[in-house]
Amino acid sequence: MRSTAVQSLVVSARTDVIGSLWPVRTLIGVMLTNARLIGDGEVRVGWLEIEDGQVVASGDGMQDGLDLGGRYVAPGFVDMHVHGGGGAAFTDNPNTVVEFHRRHGTTTCLASLVTASISELVGQVVALAPLVESGLVAGVHLEGPFLAAARRGAHDPDLLRAPDTASVAALLDAGRGTVRMVTIAPELPGALDAIALIVDRGAVAAIGHTDATYDEACAGLAAGATVGTHLFNAMRPLHHREPGVILSLLESDVTCELVVDNVHIHPALAAGVMRVAAGRIALITDAIAAAGVGDGAYLLGGLDVTVNDGVARLTYGGSIAGSTLTQDVALRNAVSAGVPLPDAVAALTVVPARALGLPAGTLEPGRRADLVVLSEGLQVDGVMAGGSWIAQEFLV
Repeated sequence: MRSTAVQSLVVSARTDVIGSLWPVRTLIGVMLTNARLIGDGEVRVGWLEIEDGQVVASGDGMQDGLDLGGRYVAPGFVDMHVHGGGGAAFTDNPNTVVEFHRRHGTTTCLASLVTASISELVGQVVALAPLVESGLVAGVHLEGPFLAAARRGAHDPDLLRAPDTASVAALLDAGRGTVRMVTIAPELPGALDAIALIVDRGAVAAIGHTDATYDEACAGLAAGATVGTHLFNAMRPLHHREPGVILSLLESDVTCELVVDNVHIHPALAAGVMRVAAGRIALITDAIAAAGVGDGAYLLGGLDVTVNDGVARLTYGGSIAGSTLTQDVALRNAVSAGVPLPDAVAALTVVPARALGLPAGTLEPGRRADLVVLSEGLQVDGVMAGGSWIAQEFLV
């Protein structure tokens, strides 16, 4: 039962439903105090005032309000690359995916789609567009079909293709402006023109699933690509005589995704890259439907996937097939690897938001009240999305 002190802090509250997903407690006004606020490269003791779904003020020290007992407060996590979770994919039950990841701190995400035929992808984009327009998800990410067969990972090789402007335009048109990112291999015929078209239409072009040489990757960047899809994974490895795409991404000013599940890359490498490319690393989950469900058999874009000990791999061939990661676990993994907490939080919040051009990832006054309350051990104790509590363990 809540204390009377907590009750008195809520100016007005009501039980509501957001997008018919789940019951939440909507706060018209609340003051959160005695919190360790994470942002701008530091952790400071302070307070946040929230009204009508927005952060309206913040400051150092203490105020009368809902005492968080010194818990950390971070901006809501932003996942720019996620396919599913909670037993569902975005192509079959997007509400389930969003609900699952929100309870792990992700308040903003893209709906990532794997390789399919152009007609099938058009249908998927059309189905997701209203959910983007309603605010359930922040955009659609097309991870395929314009990928290199040699670095296809868990994408159906029979459906991979070189890009042509007609196909790219059809996908962008289907989204009505909701396709926010497209992953493409820059060495493919027509890729540079496709990258230019993607950028011209207001979306982000990402380099990934690529066997590009260093020069080919640099050409993709010059054409307008500004993101590297899951750095190191599904791309030509770094070599001293042919540095390939990895060096081209690291020496540029683009944002690079990392999957810090201690499977995709070694934790020491993750920490090292975050030092080398400080402020340009976005931690992603690349999660599939198996996240939060457990080991077993799954499908990813029509391909059979087996999850064993939490690691997802193609049943036939053994390639890593996304992950079962959540962003709160990615945070703990990064910090355990030696990444300073403010840097790890930035990689989950402001860095991906900035890469996508989204007004998210900070606790600044005037921004939507998306935040995560974390324990000393960085466990999720509470999640607020748009001023509504999705989870609030610290009030139980």
